[in-house]
Amino acid sequence: MARISLIEPDKASPEVKEVYDGKLKGKPGSIQKALAHRPAMLANFLGFYASVGRSLERKLYEAVYLRTSLINGCHYCTQHHIVGAKRAGITKDEMRALKGGDYSGFSAAEQAALRYSEKLTRTPDAATDADFGELKKYFSDEQIVDLHMLTGLANLTNRVTGPLALDLEFPAEEI
Repeated sequence: MARISLIEPDKASPEVKEVYDGKLKGKPGSIQKALAHRPAMLANFLGFYASVGRSLERKLYEAVYLRTSLINGCHYCTQHHIVGAKRAGITKDEMRALKGGDYSGFSAAEQAALRYSEKLTRTPDAATDADFGELKKYFSDEQIVDLHMLTGLANLTNRVTGPLALDLEFPAEEI
């Protein structure tokens, strides 16, 4: 059970109702219902969330988000990104490998990004010039910025949804 009240559509202010009906097509999730306590933050967060990671291939985006959520033990985000990973073509075996930190089934570029994202999650101040040299073999500066922001976004949402004990909106799935 969530540790704060969630703003349901029938209790939403007109400003929040507009976001729920527009951007969220009438189906806000628990995180949106929590953020609705701050309507401007909700609207800005949704725009920001939609902009991050878009220069990366969808499979890599979902692999990074899922791995980060698994490292952090965030059930809510892990479950949401299992759904996204399946849509991006990530197999159950690949998800199990991500859960165990085994990147060997991924391309060299994906492995470099996943290793770096894990490093940012575990030890954010430990990035080195060698790390960037490896990333630059595969990614443009734009993509490296997106990888950083995506890793940061995943860590942010993990640190919001987990401690708030937000309820999952659908049945959980094991990997």
